[in-house]
Amino acid sequence: MRPDQIQPEQYSAQLESKKETLNALMAGLELPEMEVFESAPSHYRMRAEFRIWHEGEDLYYAMFDSADPRTPIRVDQFLAASTLINELMPKLLDAIRDLPVLRHKLFQVDFLTTTTGEALISMLYHKPIDEAWHEAAVALNEQFPVCHFIGRSRKRKQVLTRDFVMETLTVNGRKYHYQQVENSFTQPNAGISEKMLEWALDVTQGCSGDLLEMYCGNGNFSIPLARRFDRVIGTEIAKVSVNSASLNIAMNGMSNVQVVKMASEDVSAALNGEGELPKALVQAGMATLNPSAVLVDPPRAGLDDGTVELVRKIDQILYISCNPETLKNNLEALSSTHKVTRFAMFDQFPYTHHVEAGVFLERR
Repeated sequence: MRPDQIQPEQYSAQLESKKETLNALMAGLELPEMEVFESAPSHYRMRAEFRIWHEGEDLYYAMFDSADPRTPIRVDQFLAASTLINELMPKLLDAIRDLPVLRHKLFQVDFLTTTTGEALISMLYHKPIDEAWHEAAVALNEQFPVCHFIGRSRKRKQVLTRDFVMETLTVNGRKYHYQQVENSFTQPNAGISEKMLEWALDVTQGCSGDLLEMYCGNGNFSIPLARRFDRVIGTEIAKVSVNSASLNIAMNGMSNVQVVKMASEDVSAALNGEGELPKALVQAGMATLNPSAVLVDPPRAGLDDGTVELVRKIDQILYISCNPETLKNNLEALSSTHKVTRFAMFDQFPYTHHVEAGVFLERR
């Protein structure tokens, strides 16, 4: 997304266009009226990544258009990024411009910020980072008290203070706290994330019993939804996310949530009766879990066939999708057993064609 594509005065029109496109895609399905959740039109992204372009004595942030990947587009401010990222962008370059050890061979800077004012800055280099870099970076860090710095070069990572930030999301007036680790998946649009969690709580207000969650990440959905259910067991393949989820569960005082490190395909195979239940699932209490509902938040490829067959067995399905096309395919497969009773669009990525969708299905 180029900086010139971010036009807040055009936001309402682009949102309406997305709504029409999603409705057209889903036209052949039996769906209720779409609920639309709009984003803030600017400063909505809590993370951003920029290339660093060097021209003589100058250096600046740059982005590239896929149509012309060789020509840098200078970015002094980025309206999509959080206010804090925009404040930090010029200050960081000013601080390193005359420091060769920090400036030389720097090719990328990644920012991760929170609604509570924390920031994590990762500086990536085409050179080995050494003790001289570390000393200079420590001095740099002292100029940015709200920031945590990381240096990266090939096969090396130096963490000055820590490699995560602590985010707080407010959902229906209640605050939930999350560790967000560098380079691990988190929702980029905090405002929309809060709306997604409120919607998930709304559609499940009639639910009870146990919840099975696939692709649970750092516990973003698991933790608020734990108040709806007797027990929650989440599964996630990424080790960093599993560790964050366990920390977040404890930090939020949710004693009825357990997370297991396992691929969704393996979980589905086990629960579909293909062999014995793995030890990790037994230890988490899966053998006695009796899910009345399942939550799935898969990657863009959607649900594999085994997971479709697994969720088909459960009365209520909450499906969060980052790819409406694979969502449509999965809904077509589930239509013989389940009916969609709630349908929502979340504008997680304004000024792009990407949307997040949510559906709640109940057994026919």
